[in-house]
Amino acid sequence: MKIFSAAQLYEADKTTVEKQKITSADLMERAGTQIFQWLHQRLNGAPVPIHIFCGIGDNGGDGLVVGRLLIEHGYSVIVYVVNCSDKRSKNFLLNYDKIKNVTKNWPLLMKGEDDFPEINSEDIIVDAIFGIGLNRCPGGWVKKLIQYLNESKAFKLAVDIPSGLYSNAPLEDKEAVLKANHTLTFQAPKLAFFLPETAVFAPSFDVLDIGLDLEFLHNAEPLAQLISKPEAQRFYQTREKFGHKGTYGHALIVAGSYGKMGAAILSTTAAFRIGSGMVTAFVPKCGYNILQTAIPEAMVITDNEEAFLSDISFDFEPSAIGVGMGIGKNKATVEALKKLFTDSEIPFVIDADALNNISENKGLLKLLPKHSVLTPHPGELKRLIGEWKDDYDKLEKVKKFSEKHEVVVVIKGAYTITVYGDKLYINTTGNPGMATAGSGDALSGVITGLLSQGYDPLLASVFGVYMHGSAGDIASEQMGFEAVMAGDIIDNLGEAYLDLFAQTEPENESSEKN
Repeated sequence: MKIFSAAQLYEADKTTVEKQKITSADLMERAGTQIFQWLHQRLNGAPVPIHIFCGIGDNGGDGLVVGRLLIEHGYSVIVYVVNCSDKRSKNFLLNYDKIKNVTKNWPLLMKGEDDFPEINSEDIIVDAIFGIGLNRCPGGWVKKLIQYLNESKAFKLAVDIPSGLYSNAPLEDKEAVLKANHTLTFQAPKLAFFLPETAVFAPSFDVLDIGLDLEFLHNAEPLAQLISKPEAQRFYQTREKFGHKGTYGHALIVAGSYGKMGAAILSTTAAFRIGSGMVTAFVPKCGYNILQTAIPEAMVITDNEEAFLSDISFDFEPSAIGVGMGIGKNKATVEALKKLFTDSEIPFVIDADALNNISENKGLLKLLPKHSVLTPHPGELKRLIGEWKDDYDKLEKVKKFSEKHEVVVVIKGAYTITVYGDKLYINTTGNPGMATAGSGDALSGVITGLLSQGYDPLLASVFGVYMHGSAGDIASEQMGFEAVMAGDIIDNLGEAYLDLFAQTEPENESSEKN
């Protein structure tokens, strides 16, 4: 699924109106009807009071459509017009007239704080104040209204986007954004739903198909691609009937130091579980017995040093190399990385202490093999690219870093984002239970294992992140968030493969659930 900018969605609206020979009011009716149907299916006529707050633009017009349809179906509805300007959109005025024809209780005009209504915790609030066309931060009494609604314990449903939140621009004032319980967004999710600073205002959402022109949506270059099961199914490379271990590559995991051999075990095991035909672990001498005992399937090569890596040498040609997990920052290890990056041209996954060593020794950046995959957590990312002002600034800095060094960067988080040049791929799997030591080591092993099987670096990253998150979801369903350990994620990679093509109950065609 594509994620578009506000400007692109407005262009899609315009194109749809022209090509389908409808009016913009018809499109608004279509959108409002989808919201009504979502509510009607869940409320089934229940006499719960519904408070609909409408702005005076097109988002407010959507709210008026919802209000009219709910009134026509016998619901207890109070519609409020948030009179924040003298300018009213044409479609708002049209639907304002329509709603007056179906009820004696005309929309209540709000002009200030004295007009704030009493709302009970059992009521429902529908937020249709501001949409994706918002161009300045709400202030004055309108900001206070948003804060008043946020204080209410009533269920808050946002139309298209929570009021005060920009679709694809940074927050200006977090106190002026509605904290929706759920958002019903039109045609495509908004980038703001997936970034740490803004996603808290839209913690769950459904995507409602309002029939925008498919040709336009297909041809438009999106802000980002959302990766869910249908996309992951297309990424999967089937196994050959007459394949053997050599067919699926030989991964080299360069990891571990004294006290951190667990990182090597996790990465090596993950590379096997994701399907690598052979895996060799390169570790300090202190890790030999540990690796041979913990993972009998793996081959082990040791450094000359007992406790850290000083000379990463091997006598075979790996299909892919994963490096950095638990290796520490010894000066000899930095020199070993220089040699490894200089001498090898095969695909790399670079993680953890390898990234920290690069941050502290910028000369290593010039030696990064092209198309390497970097998998930093937030702290490691900050050390690589510097401080950022907000999430959008972070994305721009990562894009520039990726373009300059010709690498893939995996920004780990609740919604892990894979960046390659100016392309963004946002993952939909994963859960808070994966916030545990070793989860990143497992991901590095997964991506390295996919690289070794012949997946290209970008595909290995995007598919690997999805599978890693899917395995984490399966583990958390079995154990609960708190009990999940990195090894549980790895143990469920097989289940994640099975789930990839498992038959599921069909969902409502008009809705893509978050």
